[in-house]
Amino acid sequence: MAEENQVGRRRQILEIAAQLFASKGFRGTSMRDIGSAAGVLGGSLYHHIKSKDALFVELHNAALDAAEERIEAAVAKCNDPWQRLHAACETLLEIQLAPDSLTTPMMNDFREVPDDVRPKLIERRDRFEDIFRVLVDALPLPASIDRSIYRNLLLSQLNSAAGWYRPGRLSPAGLADQIVAVFRHE
Repeated sequence: MAEENQVGRRRQILEIAAQLFASKGFRGTSMRDIGSAAGVLGGSLYHHIKSKDALFVELHNAALDAAEERIEAAVAKCNDPWQRLHAACETLLEIQLAPDSLTTPMMNDFREVPDDVRPKLIERRDRFEDIFRVLVDALPLPASIDRSIYRNLLLSQLNSAAGWYRPGRLSPAGLADQIVAVFRHE
C-alpha cells in the first residue's frame, strides 16, 4: 500500500510540474514552485524527483510518447498516403491546440533548457518526427521537391499553430484540411 501511495504521489507531482512548466516555462519554474504547489517540503521533493532537468526530460518524453501513440493510431486507420498525412496533421493539431495541452510547451521549450539537456530533448523529438518522415516519404510528390524541407516546413506550420490559432472559424480538423491542401498544392 505504501508503494502505491508513493507511485500516486509521484504521478501527482509530475502532473503539477507539467502544468507549471506549461504555464511558466522551464526557467520560470523552480523546484521550490513544484514542491509548494504539490504541498511537498524541499528535501522531500528530491525523494520523488532527481532534478529539474531530469524531470523536464521525463515530462517531455512522456508528452511525445502520448502524442506519438495517438498519431500512430489515427494513421493506422488510413491507407491512402494523403489520408494518412491528414490524419497525422489533424491529430497533432488536436493535441497542440487543446486548451490544456502540455505537449506544446514540452515540445517547444528547448531554448530555455541547459545546453547539456537539449540534446536529450532533440533526440526524442527527432524520433517523434520520424512519423512524419515516413508519411512524407510515401507521398507522391514531384521529384523536384526536397522531402526533408517539405517535412520541416509542414512540422513548423503544425507546431506553430498554437501561437496564432483562435477557436471559432476552423476546428483543428478544418485547419488540418487547409494545411494539407496547401501542402498538396490543391
